[in-house]
This record gives sequence, C-alpha cells and structure tokens, in this order.
Amino acid sequence: MEASNAAVADALTLFGQLLEITGKDGFKIRAYYRAAEEISRLAGDVADLTLEELVAIPGIGKGLAEKIQSLVATGTHPELEALKAEVPPGLIELLDLEGVGPKTVHTLWMKAGITSVAEMEKAARGRRIRAIRGFGEKKEQEFLQSIARYRSQATRLNRAEAEAVVARVSAALTPGTFEVAGSFRRGRSTVGDIDIVSREPPPQVNARLRGIADEMIDEGDRKTSVRLGTHRVDIRFTPPRQFGSMLLYLTGSKEFNIRLREIAIGKGMRLNEYGLEDRKAGGLREFPDEESIFTFLGMDWIPPELREDRGEIARAQAHRLPPLVTAADIRGDLHVHTAATDGTLTLPDLARAGAARGYRYLLVSDHSASLGITHGLDPERIAAQAREIVQVNQTSPCRLLHGIEVDILADGTLSLPATVLADLDLVVASIHSAFRQEKDVMTRRILSAMASDHVDVIGHPTGRLLGSREAAALDLDRIIDAAADTGTALEINASPLRMDLDDAPIRQAQEAGVKLAIGTDAHTAEELDHVRYGVVLARRGWCAPGDLLNTWDAEPLLEWAR
Repeated sequence: MEASNAAVADALTLFGQLLEITGKDGFKIRAYYRAAEEISRLAGDVADLTLEELVAIPGIGKGLAEKIQSLVATGTHPELEALKAEVPPGLIELLDLEGVGPKTVHTLWMKAGITSVAEMEKAARGRRIRAIRGFGEKKEQEFLQSIARYRSQATRLNRAEAEAVVARVSAALTPGTFEVAGSFRRGRSTVGDIDIVSREPPPQVNARLRGIADEMIDEGDRKTSVRLGTHRVDIRFTPPRQFGSMLLYLTGSKEFNIRLREIAIGKGMRLNEYGLEDRKAGGLREFPDEESIFTFLGMDWIPPELREDRGEIARAQAHRLPPLVTAADIRGDLHVHTAATDGTLTLPDLARAGAARGYRYLLVSDHSASLGITHGLDPERIAAQAREIVQVNQTSPCRLLHGIEVDILADGTLSLPATVLADLDLVVASIHSAFRQEKDVMTRRILSAMASDHVDVIGHPTGRLLGSREAAALDLDRIIDAAADTGTALEINASPLRMDLDDAPIRQAQEAGVKLAIGTDAHTAEELDHVRYGVVLARRGWCAPGDLLNTWDAEPLLEWAR
C-alpha cells in the first residue's frame, strides 16, 4: 500500500532528526526537514509524482527524490533503517517529549548515556542532568514536567473533558469573536490539543489568558499557547477579514484540506490559512467566513462533522449533501436508567426531566437481573415498574416508554425470558461481560440476540470504554448485514465514556438501511444532556433525521417495534 503524504513527510523528518541525534552533516539535515515541509504541503498525492516532478520541487534533488519514491513504495528506505540501527530505540521516543529536540537528545545521549524516557526521568530525579554543560536545575525540572505530561496525555480527551477545557479558556475570550476548530469542531469522539481561532486583538486576549492559564507556553501576536491542567490550547489570532480562511484551515482534517487545495489549484489559486492567492497575477483574496470560500470554489458549505475526505467534497460540488440530523429533530432518548437499578431518578423525576427538555418520550431501560451489581430487575419487579409507568404517564407530558436493557449472556442467550420481553415497549440488548471472547464468538452473541423477535436495539455494540477498555473483537460487517436483515436498530451510545458506535460504522449502517437509536445511557438528569454527543456522532455518520428512531413520534416508533 502506498504511503500517504503525511507518512512520507514524517519519515523525512525522522531522517533529519536521526542525522542530528547521530551528529551528522547539518546541510543534509536541513534538506530533509525542508523536503518534509514541501511534501506535507503538496496539494496532490506524492505517490502520483514522477521522479522528474519530485526533482522540480524546490530543495529536492535526484537523490532525495529517489528516497521519497522508496518511502512511497515501501514506507521506509535502507538508509533510514541504517540510521535507526545506529541509535538505541528509546532515543526516538524522547523526541515525543515537549521541549526536547534532536540536539537535546544528542547531548543527553553523548554526555549522560541517556537512551530512554525512563532513564531521563531517573537522571533528572537524581539531579544528574544539571551537571551537563548548558543545562541546569530549571531545565531538569522542565524535563520532569514534560515527562509527566507525556504520560498523562497517553489518551486523548473525551468530549466532556474537552468541553470542560474549552469552557475554561472561553472565559478569557469575548463571545462572538472566536470559534473552536480542529477535531473538537469536527465532532471526533476524542480530542487532542484544543485549537481556537480568535478575531480579538492579541494583547487583550493574552492579558486575560495570563489570569486563567496554568502555564503560558508561548505568547505572541499570531499565536498563543497555554496549558490548562495538563492540556494544551492553541489560540490563533487573525484579522476579521481572514477569519473564514483561518477557521477552515485549522478545522481540517488534513486530508480534507489537501482536497480543497487541489480544487483551488485547478482554478489557478493557492489556498492557505490567509485566503486564496492568485498563482499567476498575485494578490490575496480574503474571506471573513467559510461560506464565502466554499461558494468561490463552486460548492456548498460542508458541515465540519463531514470534513474527513470521505466523499463529501464531490457531494458538495454536485449540491447533493445530505440534510444532517440536528438536535432540534430529537423527540426523545432511547436509553435511560432509573433508581430502580443504578440510576438516581425515580420515574416521576425522570418524566419531569424529560418534559423539561421538551421530549415527547423517554425509554426506561433499566438493567436486567443478571447484573447483580446494578440490582437488575427480575420479572416481578419489571411488572411492578410497568404499573408505576402507567400512573406516571397519566399526568406527564413526556411519555415514559417501558423497556429494559437485557443482558446478552456469554452463550448468546438473553437474561430474561421471551414472555417478559414480549410485554415491553422496546428492548435494548447489550453485552456487559466476557468481552475477551474471540471474534467469531463475540459476533455470534450479538447475531443471536438480533435473531430474537423481541430485541429492538443492540446497545453500545462494541462495548468500548474510551481510555480504559478497547472495543470488543467483532465482525461489524456481519453485524450490520444482520441488523439490516432482522430490522434491528444499532445504538449510538452518547455517553462521552463510550461514544459507541463511532462514525465509520454509523455511516456503514446508515448506507445499509439500518436504523440507529441515540441513547444517552443516562443515570442522572444531567446526563440527559449527553444527547448532543450522539447527535454529533450521527452527523459524522451522514445521518439524516429519518435514519434515527429518536426523530420519530412515539406511535410510529412503537409501531416499528411491534
């Protein structure tokens, strides 16, 4: 498989870094870094360029062009592998530490014999780094802080954590003058660093940021970087007339931006974060908003959630983008828990919380009895709950639908008998145990549940918990095909700890005609707000309102279940 532009650029950068670490020729180092920058900025695919076209790129000679072709074809080059063999493997990991570059790695290796992050930490705690010329106690402490942050950032932020960081930095910004960009704006399930575009004058913003940041990493007129807790936030400043271009550029994704640049090149323009440059006549066309850029390029505005280079650009050019679902389309939540098991709300409390949100219904889906730690419901308690729901619904504008989250056991059977499930409005079936079964066994467990006449929705299908449990080994192709055949819906679990299904399988299911159901898995009234995460996931999966059961009124929903 041919390597991407980003992969080739990364390999060229590593070439230069390894040359620096091993103390090789400075001219060659600069050549690799420059080539990496040029490749990363290419509008088209580097794999499509001939040797002559590569040599025509500024700073790339024939020898470097041949290396690039090797990187495209194989992902590596004999000289790169030889350089890797010259250094201990742990040295390359040191480059991942903030504030540690190849020259620092070279010095630490040559002067102190440090070859890994663990050795660096041990030397810093033993106060041995300060003895190296050019270093000191302050640098030693900075290294320890970088190591701590590196380890704490092993996992990305979930949506709720990222929102908390955004809310904190937003306190230093004036409403209406900024937009959050990057993967956060695109609605990714997890978020790395936070990128923000601001129209405000930098001195005013920087002064306020100093009052709320735990650390001012960099401070400038074009970009300021701060740390809030262990998380980095980058604020890019732009004049209002260029705001649209900067927001588009920093929202990404990288692959999406590359495709847009190709379209601009076809029009004789070069697209960058400042606007569109006329490649022949010169001059810069500036854009205060994104919509103007898309219009100029001959396409509809593309919602940020779709900007992943998955066909959305061609659809925008043909004016055939789907009408994505919005929060206003949601009529109810199809997975909530009450105090009967592990939730905090009584049924009347839950009905009031739903009414406060303007919902027409909520699906009461407490755990089944097999989960002892959650005091799951047995048939007798389910019958009692049904009677109470009838009473609550007599006075509540938000209708409580009676359901259950029935456990899919290790052998694929359900933890409640069919006679009990048949009396419920909707049944959500989920796996809560034995996640390490091999792929075919795990898949057949879900297929078995979908074969039941009484299972309407498969809850949190992959079972993942972000940052703590990987998705189970599943054949999602088989599961989606079976869901289409049986008419079973798949859940978009909106808990920020799960976000399950994720965007790619959501789109696959949507294209297969499978219905999807957003469930917050809420255990408190506050967690009902997590529905917004499910909506964003659905949008990333190209879902229109009709693709989601939550957009239906109660009677059509119950008729579908029947």
